[in-house]
Amino acid sequence: MHVRRGARLIPFVIGLAVLAHPPGVRAQPRRLTVLASDPAQVRRIDSTVDAQIRSGQLEVRRTDDDTLLEGRQHARLRQLHHGVPVVGAELTRQTDELGATVSVFGSLFEGIDVDVTPALDAAAAAAVVEGRTGETLAGERMPTLCVYPGTDGYHLAYRATVFTADGASSYVIDATDGTVLHETSGLRTQSAVGKGTGVLGDQKKMSVTLDSGTYTTRDPLRPPLLTTYDLRGNLQRTLDFLNGRTTLGVSDRASDTDNVWTDAAAVDAHAQTGFFYDYYFKRFGRRGLDNNNLRLLSIVHPVSRAAIGTQSAATVGTYYLNAFYAGAGVMVYGEGLPPAMTAGGQHWDYLAGAIDVVAHELTHGITDYTSDLIYENESGALNESFSDMMGTAVEFFYQQPGAGPMQADYLLGEDVITPGGIRSMANPGAFGDPDHYSKRLVTPNDSAHDNGGVHTNSGIPNHVYYLAIEGGTNRTSGLSVEGVGQANREQIEKVMYRAFTQMMPSNATFSVARAVTIQAAVDLYGASSAAARAITQAWTAVGVN
Repeated sequence: MHVRRGARLIPFVIGLAVLAHPPGVRAQPRRLTVLASDPAQVRRIDSTVDAQIRSGQLEVRRTDDDTLLEGRQHARLRQLHHGVPVVGAELTRQTDELGATVSVFGSLFEGIDVDVTPALDAAAAAAVVEGRTGETLAGERMPTLCVYPGTDGYHLAYRATVFTADGASSYVIDATDGTVLHETSGLRTQSAVGKGTGVLGDQKKMSVTLDSGTYTTRDPLRPPLLTTYDLRGNLQRTLDFLNGRTTLGVSDRASDTDNVWTDAAAVDAHAQTGFFYDYYFKRFGRRGLDNNNLRLLSIVHPVSRAAIGTQSAATVGTYYLNAFYAGAGVMVYGEGLPPAMTAGGQHWDYLAGAIDVVAHELTHGITDYTSDLIYENESGALNESFSDMMGTAVEFFYQQPGAGPMQADYLLGEDVITPGGIRSMANPGAFGDPDHYSKRLVTPNDSAHDNGGVHTNSGIPNHVYYLAIEGGTNRTSGLSVEGVGQANREQIEKVMYRAFTQMMPSNATFSVARAVTIQAAVDLYGASSAAARAITQAWTAVGVN
């Protein structure tokens, strides 16, 4: 058996002795490449490998059967330095059906002289990774201690791999001072990941861009152009943009100098728009509003809270107590009210702070590019309901079920409109909305009457969605529904998505919606499936046949 050092083969000596070096001078890594395949080489190495296993300098990591050659096995051995694995130091030993060694290949290092007591713990190393990528490591992904043969000598270090929107990044972090010794990253060079505090005081990661020394809210990591603009309370500029009279530029973006963001509305609008995009892609394979990565532009602070006393009731209703999709991928998030003020007995915080509100409004954009449900009467109520369904679906995708702030439930807007939110899918009647077709609001189809009661009557299909997942009894009809259950909510989400984006006509009535959603469930899961049964029972329970 021989080893290759440089271009020269030399006899293999696997003593791996610790050599003395002057204080402050690192030992230069010396790699030994092992190539043992003929019987004479194998005999010379085999007993030495066994001795190093017994002494703890080599460790058998795993042994696998050869799937192509019967009777053969392959053991993987890694080099240890006082119990710490050495990066890039591994041997593979092949044995035959009698247990005799057939070959040994790999690389080892000699002359390692580092102390294996780290100055930093794994959590500190993880914090370094998070600072670089914005991603938090946990569980099996926490950094692990190693000996790293660097170009300037051996280091005691931590290794970690983190997955980002652009792929995987691997880091080697010095266990003495937290220096990043080695990095391979898929992140774009112009991007940065910051931290921000949202409306509810929670911490969010933000994909932003560094422009001339200032961080701005343009997300360069996701496929569509995703930008958040801070109009700083300038309603006229907001109107000029919405009406096509002006364009917005870099100076209009929300910005921060240290990438630790404190403008809660900007943080939530920017981060949660990304969450919305990710949900639709991960759940349905959809690429944004038009399925072709249409830009997503968010506007925060279209008005000033401090100026609310000078505004008309209509302005307050539109730009303070509201969030809306303005078409062409543009979202406007209302400013809410000053903390001491209420409307209807409720406090209103920045509307961008509720993930279900963000997803609800952006889903209107998806409807625009798919079924384009006419925004009046029953088709308009279905339009609103589909947005409620998907807003709730996104909330459950990212949050744990519960009844408190930032917990997933069947209330709409409850995190920023307190107490209670504005609608309930579980109990529409709690907000005066119908849970049964016999109670639907019949009203003129004009703006004064909410286009035929589209928000009110959305309670009926909303309750269908709730019952199809959770099951239960409709309070009006007394009919019970066997839902698919929390663990299978994805089935109902996919049924509704497929029905509303691919099969629903723009002028659909509730009756048409019943037929379409049942067919979507049958197509996806079969006529006798739990999903098809739940959808059918739910429509019947709310009186739609």
